[in-house]
Amino acid sequence: MPDSEHHEEEWRPSHNPWAVALTVTLATFMEVLDTSIANVALPHIAGSLGASQEEATWVLTSYLVSSAIVLPISGWISNRIGRKRFYMICVALFTICSLLCGLAPTLPLLIFARILQGLGGGGLAPSEQAILADTFPVAKRGQAFALYGMAVVVAPAIGPTLGGWITDNYNWHWIFFINLPIGLISLYLSNRMVEDPPALKARTKIKLPIDFTGLALVASGVGCLEFFLDKGQEKDWFGDSMITTVACTALVLLVTFVWWEWRHPDPIVDLKLLKNRNFGTAVFLQLILGMVLFGSTVLIPQYLQTLLGYTAERAGMVLSPAGFVMMFMMGVAGKSLSWKIDPRLTVALGYLATAFGIYNLTRLSLDTSYATVTGWRMLQVIGLPFIFIPISTLNYVGVPRSKSNQISSLSNFARNLGGSVGTALLTTFLARTAQTHQQNLASHTNPGSVQYVQYLARVATVFREHGMSAAQAASSAVGYAYQQMLRQAAMLAYQNAFAVLAGVILVLTPLPFLMRLPKKAEAPPPEEAMGH
Repeated sequence: MPDSEHHEEEWRPSHNPWAVALTVTLATFMEVLDTSIANVALPHIAGSLGASQEEATWVLTSYLVSSAIVLPISGWISNRIGRKRFYMICVALFTICSLLCGLAPTLPLLIFARILQGLGGGGLAPSEQAILADTFPVAKRGQAFALYGMAVVVAPAIGPTLGGWITDNYNWHWIFFINLPIGLISLYLSNRMVEDPPALKARTKIKLPIDFTGLALVASGVGCLEFFLDKGQEKDWFGDSMITTVACTALVLLVTFVWWEWRHPDPIVDLKLLKNRNFGTAVFLQLILGMVLFGSTVLIPQYLQTLLGYTAERAGMVLSPAGFVMMFMMGVAGKSLSWKIDPRLTVALGYLATAFGIYNLTRLSLDTSYATVTGWRMLQVIGLPFIFIPISTLNYVGVPRSKSNQISSLSNFARNLGGSVGTALLTTFLARTAQTHQQNLASHTNPGSVQYVQYLARVATVFREHGMSAAQAASSAVGYAYQQMLRQAAMLAYQNAFAVLAGVILVLTPLPFLMRLPKKAEAPPPEEAMGH
């Protein structure tokens, strides 16, 4: 019906679009900040609640699993009950559960509150991106996604530093309590500013039967997959019967889900959207982007803390300047879409810059200075905004506005899944490669060589100067040499991991050109978009 489609395209929100963008960005900032803060506070939580470090990791795992379950179905829920209502429910649930997390007296209660908090947090990002896509005309979407992207990158940049400061000066309960004022302000502004387009309001009035089978399959399948990825390395993957069972269950459930949804008239997740060349390519690129973003953000702090002896707060300070570089580059990348540059070329150049930046990290060593690591990290993230913003914009090309909710939920799910897969694969790669390097280094160590004997003698002398007996010093020198070999093996494994990551990114450089550009009708010049 051309009239209704024309009306759908002509709809504009009654409030200033930038006020709407700032409103939804506030909740994004709160959710992403909370995730990165919780990572830093884990040892404090374990100590306070009398739990082991392994038990305390369920504080993170439970949140990841529950948020992963909501991500792919959030578009369907928005179409059912209305996007504004669903978004405000998510903000309210996240805020209330933040209070419950802070008040939790035991680990089981904290984990239960985190599960509920994840259900709220998981629905925020897809709703926010769909709101931005509907609120702004195509010509202005790049700048809107740039603002949204700033919150996504700045929050994790300041999260570890802020989390370390709060837990050191107050206690871990406050990392959850700080969400309360932000959540309440977000709820008030969302109620005033956010509104659903007429097409979405009309869709919510159509009451089709609920696909309970699809809902059960996606919830249980994604939950099992996330658990498998998060706990696999810790449990030695398929060497553990529980992990093997969970992996097989996830595979069966998800294959059944795809078969069921493809044939369903009103699917929970509209998988047929992947047939759209732009969106199918964008989902794949989002998956890889998630692997790079999450993977490199996990590797660098691990390297700093395990090999260079940095505290969590100091490791966070290494990452923070890169967050502000990304914030600045988000603005540049958002503006670039209004220039006459092919956005596919922008994405390809972004991949090239990111591949170079990550490969540069293979130069890290055991004596790399704080300033050098910080500078290299800043260099590594320069290209990421030029990937994130054009892909987020090209996502919606050729797709009717009524599908915005499904588009945003699927693309966010792809990015988060990429993050989980990337983290799991890199953690495993590090552990296995470090073992290989350890064996190689040990095989080249000759206990009778002059250099080795002289090295042990120098180390033993230092130990004797600190009050050890000759026998103790000699024994400790051998132990110290072994520890240094382990550090060298781990450092080589990190270098290999960065090289592999850079290679994967480089291979993807031509893929953006598979995507179609927006038609001129879809992308009016800025003057027309502003009503001139």
